[in-house]
Amino acid sequence: MRGEGYYDLLGVDRHASMAEIKSAYRQKARTVHPDAGGSPDDFQALRQAYEVLVDPLQRASYDRALDRAAATAGPVRARRPGRRLGEDPSFTAELPVLDPDALEWWDAAREKARAGDRAAPGHAPAALLLAWLLLVVLPIMAGALAVAVWLVLASAVAIWLVRQHLEMARAERAVDEEFAGEVVFGSPGSEPDQWGERLTAELLERYLTRLPGARIFHGLAWPGSVFADIDHAVLAGRRLVLIESKTWLPGHYAADEYGELWRDNRRFRGGATQLPEALDAFRALLPGAEIRGALIVYPSRTGAITTDEDFDVPAPPMTPDQFVQVIGDWLAAEPARVDLRLLRKVRDQVV
Repeated sequence: MRGEGYYDLLGVDRHASMAEIKSAYRQKARTVHPDAGGSPDDFQALRQAYEVLVDPLQRASYDRALDRAAATAGPVRARRPGRRLGEDPSFTAELPVLDPDALEWWDAAREKARAGDRAAPGHAPAALLLAWLLLVVLPIMAGALAVAVWLVLASAVAIWLVRQHLEMARAERAVDEEFAGEVVFGSPGSEPDQWGERLTAELLERYLTRLPGARIFHGLAWPGSVFADIDHAVLAGRRLVLIESKTWLPGHYAADEYGELWRDNRRFRGGATQLPEALDAFRALLPGAEIRGALIVYPSRTGAITTDEDFDVPAPPMTPDQFVQVIGDWLAAEPARVDLRLLRKVRDQVV
C-alpha cells in the first residue's frame, strides 16, 4: 500500500457511506485500470482497499486497527453521542414535482419551437411568397431602374430562403431516418446503489423533453475511454450539458473554479467529480459546441441538500429543481433545433 491507508487510497472520509465508497472506487478505477493505461499494481491496491471497505466485517476490523494505531500516537477524540453518520440503506429520495408556471422557459420554449415550425414544410412557401411580394410591390412606384434592382434583390433573397428551407427539411428528414424519432440513448445505472442515476433519468424525461429538439444520453465515455465516465448528457441545438448524479449526505454543497467540492464550508472528501476533465475532453471532441456541467445531488438519508447558487463553475452541485430551472432555461435557447453532426458524435460516446 506504500504507506497509504484504504480511505486515503479511495479519497473518501472515514465515515463515508457505502454509496460514496462505491462511487469513489468506480471513478478512480477508470483512471488506474490497466486497460485505461494505469499500473496493474496501483489497480490491485485500489481493488484491495475497495474489497475491505465494502465488506462491513472487514471494514470494522480495519477501523479497529486504525483506532489502535491512533491510540499509540495520541488521544482519540470521542465521537459526539447521538451523532448520525452514514447513509440510510432503506432511504431513497423522491423527485420534486415542479409547477410549470414557476419555470420561465416552460412556455417560452414551445413558443420558440412553434415559431421555428413556421419555417417547416407547409408554412415556408407562404412566408417566402409574402417576403417576395413585399420586396417587389412596395418599391414598384419608384421607377423602372429601382424596380429592376429590387427585383434582382428580391429574387436573390427568395432563392436564399428556399435553399435554407430545403436544407432544414433535409436535415430534419436525415434525423428522422437515422434515429427513427429516438430521443433517449443508453440506460441509467441498474445497480441498487445507482438509484440516483435512475432518478435523474426520470427527471430529464419528465421535464427536458418539453424541448422538442432535446436528446438525452445515459452512460457516456470520454473520447478514447471504454468506461461510462459520464452519467448523463442532454443536447439541444449546439448546447450540451454533462451531468453526474450524486447521492450524498444532507448538507450544504459548493464547488470552486478548480472543480474542488466543499461541504458545509469544508473540503469534501466523501465524494469526487470528473466533470472538469470531462468538459475539457468533450470541448476538444465537439469544437464550436457550448458545453457546461452539473452535479445533481440527492440526500442519501433524511435531511436537506442545499447548494451555493454559483452555477458558472465547472462542476456546480444542484438540487433537482435547480437543475430543471437553470439548465432548462439554458437549453431552451434553441428548443427545436437538432444538430445532426453533434448528435451523431455524442451518440457514438454512449457505452
